[in-house]
Amino acid sequence: MTGTGDEPFITAVKPLVDAMGGEMVPPDEAGPDDVVLAWEGADVVAVRLPQLADSLDHILAAMERKQGKPLADLDRKAKQEVVRILEARGAFSVRHGVETVASALGVSRFTVYNYLNRDKA
Repeated sequence: MTGTGDEPFITAVKPLVDAMGGEMVPPDEAGPDDVVLAWEGADVVAVRLPQLADSLDHILAAMERKQGKPLADLDRKAKQEVVRILEARGAFSVRHGVETVASALGVSRFTVYNYLNRDKA
């Protein structure tokens, strides 16, 4: 993972890996579920993807950083937008996704379902 020509590639993919909550490991340490990335014909780095539930927590934390404040402090319209974005990213296909999002937004599960149904209406 440390060949001199590989550094720009690793630097380029690191923000994506970080945003997903993944971990970069040397390709020779890759497990069966890891994704090995090649650059110029050589395996450079393996990406260990997080469990889906961990990804949701990571996505919520990134959204908080982007907003500059806890998601629970957002106004109703902003919370609805967060729910829309999370739905587009598949957050509600994760077990307990609605509960996790509701907790992060400081609202009830019922409110999250209302936000989801509002978009469909």
